[in-house]
Amino acid sequence: MPVINYGFGVNTALAGFLACVLAAITVVDLRTLRIPNRIVLPATAVVLLVRAILLPTSLPGYLLAAGLTATLLLIPSLFNAAWMGMGDVKLGLLLGATLGSAALGALFIAFFACFPFAVALLVRGRNNSLPFGPFMAFGALAVLALPLVGVAG
Repeated sequence: MPVINYGFGVNTALAGFLACVLAAITVVDLRTLRIPNRIVLPATAVVLLVRAILLPTSLPGYLLAAGLTATLLLIPSLFNAAWMGMGDVKLGLLLGATLGSAALGALFIAFFACFPFAVALLVRGRNNSLPFGPFMAFGALAVLALPLVGVAG
């Protein structure tokens, strides 16, 4: 969705909006280990409203992606609430609503990027929580940047 490849349009505007929201969420999650509903829920509503009004034919696919992404993140939290927070699940909803099926790629990148940090915590014997929101933000921004390097799109 970068402007260089896609020009100015709804998807590019949504990508820029997502980048701004992800920056705010990353700062808050790093400081508090929480993704606030007051940021992620209105952002998701804005994205879905814009899609419903300006891109109504694409809305069902993005709703499906949002639901699937959130469900994939919900599964670990059902087994153990410490594994994945509900804020991460709601952030997955936002990523799916904005990125569509590319949100799954963003999650893959996020888990891959998070892995060394999680291993380091285990090796050091610490039971600290690891904020996953910044890794999800990194994955989403990486997916948005992939067309710039010629990997996708």
